Amino acid sequence: MRKTVKILSMILLAAMLVGCNASKRIIYDFNKEESVKAMLADGQIRIKPLDRLTVVVSSQNPELAAPFNAPTSYNSLSHNPVGVSSSNGLQSLQVRTVAEDGTMEFPLIGKVDCKGKTRKELSDEIAKKIIEGGYISDAIVNIQFADMKFFVLGEVARPGQFDITRDKITVLEALAMAGDMTIFGNRANVAVIRRNGDKEYEVFELNFLEGDQMTSPAFYLQQGDVIYVQPNKYKAATSEINQNRTFWLSIVSTLITATSLVLTIVNFAQRQ
Repeated sequence: MRKTVKILSMILLAAMLVGCNASKRIIYDFNKEESVKAMLADGQIRIKPLDRLTVVVSSQNPELAAPFNAPTSYNSLSHNPVGVSSSNGLQSLQVRTVAEDGTMEFPLIGKVDCKGKTRKELSDEIAKKIIEGGYISDAIVNIQFADMKFFVLGEVARPGQFDITRDKITVLEALAMAGDMTIFGNRANVAVIRRNGDKEYEVFELNFLEGDQMTSPAFYLQQGDVIYVQPNKYKAATSEINQNRTFWLSIVSTLITATSLVLTIVNFAQRQ
């Protein structure tokens, strides 16, 4: 009896140890000190070349703002910005594209440098140019990103393309939008691929098991970032087992069919 209890205890202990090791591979780790630093970090999305922006100038006098909101060769979206009017009662929100050199041509005030600025910084700069140029004394500029997106691939519940609807978004929030990593996701090596210039890309590796993800430059996402969750070794092993199982089942099935056919022919021959 004692021997049986001892064996059962050892089995239970082994199961607990295996369970603990398994949980360490899937539970996120957070460094509290670094978490505070990450919360205090700027992390705002910065404007890049080829970004599409909506820029609306408003004033107490809509007629003064109208030239800045006049239709251009850019595409437009149906909207109702202050100071924009049209003969058919519909109003349009102009979508402007930042040039490859990081500038944007703006009515009356000319080129404005946009690259590396936040929405607020660019809004303040344009408003300042309009006021100092003597066009509108009470100019207010509202800038929105027209189509900001990020992408999540690999071992997540819902891979795909997602919209960025605010100025800050963390990689944790992005993974939550994708339904979190699956049990087969490699939490020790999550890649964030970011465009760095027109033709260059930078890859950041985040380790969610050691709490260093919050110190990474990729903790706060930028527009166009791609998050790739690699499969862990258990997923690879499972995939290989399934493939091998399918292969051997196919061979066995073929052998059974061939054997059955041979036996049928032999039985038929003996009857003759």
